[in-house]
Amino acid sequence: MTRPDLPDLPDLPDQPNLPDQPNRPDRPGLSDLHDLRARTRRFARERDWAPFHTPKNLAMALSVEVAEVVEHFQWLPSDAALDEAGRAAVRHELADVLLYLVQLADRLDVDLHAAALDKMALNAVKYPAGRCPPLAR
Repeated sequence: MTRPDLPDLPDLPDQPNLPDQPNRPDRPGLSDLHDLRARTRRFARERDWAPFHTPKNLAMALSVEVAEVVEHFQWLPSDAALDEAGRAAVRHELADVLLYLVQLADRLDVDLHAAALDKMALNAVKYPAGRCPPLAR
């Protein structure tokens, strides 16, 4: 089922090798984020979920998944480490966060790699190395 008000989101062809983009050894020229974007598009399309993947719904789902990451650390002492089961659970929750983030960026036509580099450059200007006060310990 496709909705005419939602653009078709085709699988991505292999992308040219771009600077600062890691490549997948199994798919030369395709970055990990592009690969995830293509896979999440296909996954949603195969289940007819695309109509429900609006920016609002994806943003809400993303916030829920972030909260599920936080749950694993709630009430732990600052220096406590997660046990093996806890680390495995957090790994799954982080994957959920990443997948929803990739889908949201896809719907909003945001290049996550470029956006992250831009934000890091802005932060470098806002917080220059050697000029930031040390954090309270």
